[in-house]
Amino acid sequence: MRRLAACALWICASAAASVYLALSLDGSGRAIYLPGTTTSGHHQIEERCELCHTAGDGVRQDACLGCHRDELAEADDSHAPEKFLDPRNASMNRLIDARRCVTCHLEHRPGQTLAMGVSMPADFCADCHRDVAAERPSHAGLPQGGCSAAGCHNYHDNRALSEDFLADHLDEPDLAARPSVPDTTGTPSAGPPLARADADGPPGAASAEVEGEWAASSHARAGVTCTACHGGARVAGAGPIAARPWTDHPGPEACAGCHAGELAGFEKGKHGMRLAAGLGPMTPSAARLPMTDQAAHRELGCASCHGAHAFDVRRAAVDACLGCHADQHSLAFRGSPHDRRWQAEQEGALWRGSGVSCATCHLPRVRRLDGGEPRVVVEHDQNAALRPIETMVRPVCAACHGVDFSLAALADPALVRRNFRSAPAAPSAAMELVRRRGLPTREKPP
Repeated sequence: MRRLAACALWICASAAASVYLALSLDGSGRAIYLPGTTTSGHHQIEERCELCHTAGDGVRQDACLGCHRDELAEADDSHAPEKFLDPRNASMNRLIDARRCVTCHLEHRPGQTLAMGVSMPADFCADCHRDVAAERPSHAGLPQGGCSAAGCHNYHDNRALSEDFLADHLDEPDLAARPSVPDTTGTPSAGPPLARADADGPPGAASAEVEGEWAASSHARAGVTCTACHGGARVAGAGPIAARPWTDHPGPEACAGCHAGELAGFEKGKHGMRLAAGLGPMTPSAARLPMTDQAAHRELGCASCHGAHAFDVRRAAVDACLGCHADQHSLAFRGSPHDRRWQAEQEGALWRGSGVSCATCHLPRVRRLDGGEPRVVVEHDQNAALRPIETMVRPVCAACHGVDFSLAALADPALVRRNFRSAPAAPSAAMELVRRRGLPTREKPP
């Protein structure tokens, strides 16, 4: 009997362990097998190890570039791997193998990971640039670990820090005479404007309140029907029919029909990267920044910010952000100079585009070619103009402020935390170096 009891206990324990391991390896339980904390850039997708790792092959280079290739190309990567595949630069690879992303961006190394997920020592630039003081006397005596500390250099994206760009923007006023961000081009209409009577969902699918919200929305003004998003179709006297049946809660793929670019940006950033990885939506409870308690389990999707039917972009620009974010910088927005201009614009006291919301800076308006036609669209990847922070200058700050003022403000951590409630404490160190060199200013394009 004892032997039978022991055997039964062993079988039960083995079965329980098997179920536990299966669940762990197929969901968030995988985190217990991580060798160390994942960086803030990747922790949301740490459940899918196979996105980066291949058994017996470590981290694949193409896994990194699969997510980051486009942004590196757009940044005109100043340290692109191709540069170090050139035989003339082969000697540099003996110092730092710059052909592989993981040389500088190792995961699971919390004790040595710096900002931007960099796991190299802060003075790693000196390995290849030890003679910089001889080439640039202005750099003599500067600390070797300070290359990127004061807004001077970024390893990949130097568009806002190159000497030519800085020289072209010397001595600009702190604030432009008529500060304004560009207006969006908008999405082409799908058809003629619609009224509430044109709601084509199945009987009883929507309340009178929901139909009213839709009828007053930009979707109805652009001719977008209920079935265009929810699926299904109506034939006289019949219920919903279609290859894509009616759903009360359409997913992001419904938005992609008209807003593919916006969805692609959303899925590149922290708000939507889990969806791109085939995981469930991100919730603020999983964030590493402070978030509001009431938003902890809110699933993020397009409607989280834009609303399900009203689509108020003003709400999406501020209230939706502050509904989740509770870090010091976000909480300091209300009452800040930027907020005062935003409120004045909404009240009609300032011109269109003169206000500054959360979205103005973190989801900036950028010029893109769409089908060969130039358009101004909202960049929905909130990381695109945030990391490194100097990348905000060109698409965001320079629309209203001088480049010197912008770089100085972004290099002042206390000022950033206070949401820019005063002038920067010191001028931009990079601008000062360029000013001393006396570089000629290039003729600006019309």
